[in-house]
Amino acid sequence: MMLYVWFVIAGAFAGVCAGLFGVGGGMIIVPALVWIFAANNFPPEVVTHLAIGTSLATIVVTSISSMTAHNKRGGVRWDVWRKMGLGLIIGSLIGAGVAESIDGKALQAIIGVGALLVAINMLFFANKEQLGKPLPSTGMQFGAGTGIGLASSIFGIGGGSLTVPFLNWAGLTMKQSVGTAAACGLPIAVAGALGFAWFGQNVENLPEGTIGFVHISGFLCISVVSFIMAKVGAKLAYKLPAATLKRAFGVLLLFAGGQLLLSGLGVL
Repeated sequence: MMLYVWFVIAGAFAGVCAGLFGVGGGMIIVPALVWIFAANNFPPEVVTHLAIGTSLATIVVTSISSMTAHNKRGGVRWDVWRKMGLGLIIGSLIGAGVAESIDGKALQAIIGVGALLVAINMLFFANKEQLGKPLPSTGMQFGAGTGIGLASSIFGIGGGSLTVPFLNWAGLTMKQSVGTAAACGLPIAVAGALGFAWFGQNVENLPEGTIGFVHISGFLCISVVSFIMAKVGAKLAYKLPAATLKRAFGVLLLFAGGQLLLSGLGVL
């Protein structure tokens, strides 16, 4: 029973963070699930992969909600999304296959480094708009989608922390960058979750109630609760300074990334 309580707590925390900080909850959900699964004595060799696959499955639900909200406000550039979409799907599937072949502890360390890099970017660098700049070629947009999908699938995230800077650089406004990144999270999450479910189907030592590397009850609990609590976080976001929120999330990622890195290296 406590496993489900922890799922609800993780979903609530991830949802509030997603609403507060304007990013998907993957960077929160993955470390939380690694801790939850390890604390409940899941086989250590599958803990990290199970956390990533389950995180991607939850992002399917939250990305649909976020994409719909941004689209209503005209924030999604569907022309860019279409050019990046196939690359996002291909990259995410490849990323799932790559992650499946990496040792769980090494994968934790890789995700920890990714979280630390995102934290440093949020704390010390600003995404500047470059308006009036012509869009990159279709091939470059496809290539960027492939790279973003691959990295996002390995990290178990929706890719917003990677997509927004690219779209800013490509000449989109911040509003369009965030909205289009939210839409890009859907193909990443769907392809990534399916990839982890597929590549994990014949893995030994998986606990009951899983489809490959996706924990079904964890997916359901976290999705429902994070969907609800994201609205709470969004309301709080309008009451707090944006710069303060960005720094707070950066510090949070420093702790989460540092913990994963140290755990992956065997220090913790």
